[in-house]
Amino acid sequence: MNELWVNVIAALVLGYAMGSIPFGLLLTYLSGGGDIRNIGSGNIGATNVLRTGRKGMAALTLLLDLLKGFFAVWLAMRFLPGGALVAAAAAFFGHLYPVWLKFKGGKGVATYAGILFGLFWQLGVVYALVWVGALLLSRISSLAGLLAAMSAPLAAAYFGQYELVAMLAVCTLIIFWKHRANIENLMDGTEPRIGKSKS
Repeated sequence: MNELWVNVIAALVLGYAMGSIPFGLLLTYLSGGGDIRNIGSGNIGATNVLRTGRKGMAALTLLLDLLKGFFAVWLAMRFLPGGALVAAAAAFFGHLYPVWLKFKGGKGVATYAGILFGLFWQLGVVYALVWVGALLLSRISSLAGLLAAMSAPLAAAYFGQYELVAMLAVCTLIIFWKHRANIENLMDGTEPRIGKSKS
């Protein structure tokens, strides 16, 4: 087995292992909030952690979910030449489908941001600006995440990072799939806004 394949396999394992760390679940449990999967939407991400009333814990969850995606890519770039894209994809899928939680993970918005900052930081900046801007304007977390996800492959094409477009397009489609219930609520006008209870 040549060095490239060793690096690819190592990047796959590294990315998935880092991406599958369920920070929202762990932080909520350790802070005495119980099992986040029994609260609100049942999701392990920052938006659902926010529903516990712990704003600081929600912010920390968002940051850690972002950082695990970033560091999976950064470590692969530094130590596993040729494995960065694999580590990025594996971290993303690890967050969405962690084996430790019977493959029921988060929706990937923060981890997607992390892998973008790791792969090409300008993509992360565009994603973050769209995400935060849409969130401030709409106060709807899912809508902000969906719009940010849409921006990723478009921004990659704009910056000439054509080797990233296909993978990012797939990630964006998966985020839309994970948000399919939210999309139905958006179309019905029933999607909750930040600061309001989920109906």
